[in-house]
Amino acid sequence: MSMRIVFMGTPDFAAASLKKLIDEKYDIAAVFTQPDKPRDRGMKLSYSPVKELALENNIPVYQPTKLRDGTATELIKSLRPDILVVVAYGRILPDDMLEVPKYGAINVHASLLPKYRGAAPIQWAVLNGDKITGVTTMYLASEMDTGDIIYTSETEIGEFETSGELFDRLMVMGAELLDRTLRDIEAGTAPRTQQDHSKASYVKMLDKSLSPIEWAKTPREIIKQIYGLQPWPVATAELDGKVFKIYSAEYTQNKTVKAPGSVVSAGKKGIEIACLGGETLLITELQAAGKKRMKASDYLLGHPIKVD
Repeated sequence: MSMRIVFMGTPDFAAASLKKLIDEKYDIAAVFTQPDKPRDRGMKLSYSPVKELALENNIPVYQPTKLRDGTATELIKSLRPDILVVVAYGRILPDDMLEVPKYGAINVHASLLPKYRGAAPIQWAVLNGDKITGVTTMYLASEMDTGDIIYTSETEIGEFETSGELFDRLMVMGAELLDRTLRDIEAGTAPRTQQDHSKASYVKMLDKSLSPIEWAKTPREIIKQIYGLQPWPVATAELDGKVFKIYSAEYTQNKTVKAPGSVVSAGKKGIEIACLGGETLLITELQAAGKKRMKASDYLLGHPIKVD
């Protein structure tokens, strides 16, 4: 490919796209990534996955701390890119930077825009019980995730798929879609469709306040919480006076008159808990504080939980 690219990205999700561009022999003039961060309580600085990959492939790396003082834009101008490719960079680019390359700046976003603009779109698609999600390539605009759409690619979300598993699939899909997008932009055949801003939704970063399970919900809502909060921050539940991390659960066909949160049964299959509307859910994998993650049935062998 003859287009000259400056790539901007930071985490694993972005590294997959950069690797695709390297493998397909794109002309990558430079990589921009977030500054190195302290690891292990500040003892040592760690490189982002994108920086590590760039250095392995002898691509120049830049890590500006500021983007809006004009210095970074002048640097971009000196690199003479035809296009900026931005994937999970973690910073909003100033307008004057977007105007530098001939083809502007494009982005890979892990949702079907305009749905789930903002942070953590993968996790919220699972948490909200969506059946379908995907990735979008778009032109960058002044406001976050509002630019014109180029392509989308859809996939079904598995009923018991974790956010981490979906992340890994969308990461690959995003890299493939980026390759197709760049080829078509260079060929002059890439479409450009304005987003329907009236259908836009925004999602926030995850935090530990989302972890505690509220049992007065449907089994499906709770199961989506359990799988949506993996690998972080992980759903939690209080059972028999102790707080557990909950990793796996299943639906049951059982009915109960017990109040939501009550332990209906605890045995070889797992721990059955009452939910909204007399339905129940079966916890099959958990982790007690200070213990390893294990099957609920194995935990019960040495730590019986009383049935309410």
